[in-house]
Amino acid sequence: MTLLALTRDDIADYVSAVFLVYLILIFARILLSWIPRIPYNPYLRAVVDFIHQVTDPYLNLFRRVLPPVGGRGFALDLSPILAVVLLLIVQAVVVGLIRG
Repeated sequence: MTLLALTRDDIADYVSAVFLVYLILIFARILLSWIPRIPYNPYLRAVVDFIHQVTDPYLNLFRRVLPPVGGRGFALDLSPILAVVLLLIVQAVVVGLIRG
């Protein structure tokens, strides 16, 4: 009987995939912010609420440091750019440390 053995590369690939999924959720959150009103659909609302609940705590850390630019109905939120850059740096460091 052969046991399933996970190598460091397998674990690093898994961790990298988790980071990638979170990055995709952040990009989905950015795209959702461009849509002013989404027609009500219970399934779509559940997906949108999930994306907001998962990404907002992380993005709010950067919104405190970098508030939206502009005003009068048009505020540009630059905090996701900083959040994505930092997440990519952390991903590279963590995955690099796991790979050894």
